[in-house]
Amino acid sequence: MIRKTDIGAPAHREVFAEPTPLGLIGVAIGCAALTPIAFGHSLTAGGFRTAAIFCLLFGAGCQLLAGLMSFANHNVYGGTLFTAFTFNWLLNWWALDALARGFVPDHAVLLATDVAALAIFAVLTYGFGLFSGLLFAFLLDIDLLYACKVVKGFTGTAALELPVALFTVGLGALSLWIAFALLINPAAGRQVFRIAGPVFRATPKPGFDSGPRQAIFAALYAQWRDHGFRPLPLADLEAQVDAARAGRPVVPDIEYLAELGALVVTPDPREPGAIAAVRLSAAGIDFHEQVALKKSQFA
Repeated sequence: MIRKTDIGAPAHREVFAEPTPLGLIGVAIGCAALTPIAFGHSLTAGGFRTAAIFCLLFGAGCQLLAGLMSFANHNVYGGTLFTAFTFNWLLNWWALDALARGFVPDHAVLLATDVAALAIFAVLTYGFGLFSGLLFAFLLDIDLLYACKVVKGFTGTAALELPVALFTVGLGALSLWIAFALLINPAAGRQVFRIAGPVFRATPKPGFDSGPRQAIFAALYAQWRDHGFRPLPLADLEAQVDAARAGRPVVPDIEYLAELGALVVTPDPREPGAIAAVRLSAAGIDFHEQVALKKSQFA
């Protein structure tokens, strides 16, 4: 029987599985339903009603689920984008259903909201550019789509109808590509659907270097494997982890891990408060095996 051992505070665990593919598949199907109308086809009551139900079920439904699950997983970017975009798809559903019944939504109100949406998505585009170039392209497509709608709304030109249709197709295609990448790449163990790295570089935050503690565990685990619970002299441990600690003293990490119960310290009788030797405790061995050898996956 393998007992899971936690050393320190438990890490945050997501409440739900990654919901992004669901939301993006909903975007793709919603865009597919709008494509014939965007290219000037199916401009009938039946066409409007058919597209409206896809906008409601897939465009709004999938993204609402994805947005709420993203918020539950503490993903503020995904939750904000999907949830906000949900109401845009609800608006599409209402507008198409209204057109099918012969009611034309007010042009000025729609134009004002398109301007606001363009400003919002432009800022989100920069934010997503800090994560991935593909996500940046996804948001940029939305920006260009709204920009065309705004210019068309102010000028009344028909020249932008084709770009709007093309950006609608592009949005659906990008949605599918990202969804497939998130679904297939982890299963395949390689990038079948390539996702580019960040477009912009954020200022790096001070991080925690776990290298010294990992080196301590590795050295003491090797000692236990060869000599049982015989302690390893401190000087020998320092020599083995010298490369990982990069000049940093090893004693503070040893004392911290000892307080957590992962290490057992042998005091130096010649100097009060000094350490003569160190070994792993049973909990420390179990923790290292779970982290390094993944033995808990076989429980």
